[in-house]
Amino acid sequence: MKIAVLSGKGGTGKTLAAVNLAAVAASALYLDCDVEEPNGHLFFKPQEVISEPVTVKVPVVDEKLCNGCRECVEFCRYNALAYIMNHLLIYEEICHSCGGCVLVCPEKALSERDREIGTIARGKSERVVIHTGILNPGEASGVPIIKELMRGSELISANLLNTDPNITEHIIIDCPPGSSCIVMESIKDADFCLLVAEPTIFGLHNLKMVYELVKLFAKPFAVLVNKGSEGATLIADYCEDEGIAIIGEIPFDREIGRINSNGEILAHHSKQYNDLFRQILAKIVEVAECETTTGP
Repeated sequence: MKIAVLSGKGGTGKTLAAVNLAAVAASALYLDCDVEEPNGHLFFKPQEVISEPVTVKVPVVDEKLCNGCRECVEFCRYNALAYIMNHLLIYEEICHSCGGCVLVCPEKALSERDREIGTIARGKSERVVIHTGILNPGEASGVPIIKELMRGSELISANLLNTDPNITEHIIIDCPPGSSCIVMESIKDADFCLLVAEPTIFGLHNLKMVYELVKLFAKPFAVLVNKGSEGATLIADYCEDEGIAIIGEIPFDREIGRINSNGEILAHHSKQYNDLFRQILAKIVEVAECETTTGP
């Protein structure tokens, strides 16, 4: 089962939830899709890490063949090409790697080359396989890295199923914060979305953003409240009004902050929280299976 963990902003407890859900699973693949600032590996401390580059295609011009017709410039909707002073200029940073300019060039003056935009680091920590996407500073989009993470997860799942058809594996997707394109890419193939929210006015605002997103994708979902405390009912009241299920609550606890800041996994450190995340994971599976059997 692919479980996407998301939140409307950073610092809500998304990675806390994702790491601990992976830690309590019988076996799991943890995908850190928060490519601009991944930090799940700080908790798992994976061993035997192998890094591989992620590249995109960008155009290259052969000036001997280019006659300045500007067909490619007219085609590009992202203004990644310009013809100035008898030279074709290519702005690689804003190129979307669609390949259209190569296709429309009547003189075949354009070809493509690989440009590295980031890396994927793959390692393992006990029963959890960790894949971390890392976007190079200054790059416009991490979508290609997330696509590569997802392709890798499909290959691993297929290999595990071929090895043992009875294996139950959870893929925990630690999504980027917010509701932008990279978040959409992270959740589009998920079986279930877990929305992490804090019981504050800002937390409610950010919950509404991701709530609209999962509705758009028609994904089964539920809310996990982080930093819950007595009398803090803002999220609970909203969920009740909207008919949204709250699948669990992580209490406001200074000990959690201490353990987290030391880079330790809460479920490994405390039986209380190990039991809590096991219960949350079991409820997620139950709700997702119910949605599958009763859905359209």
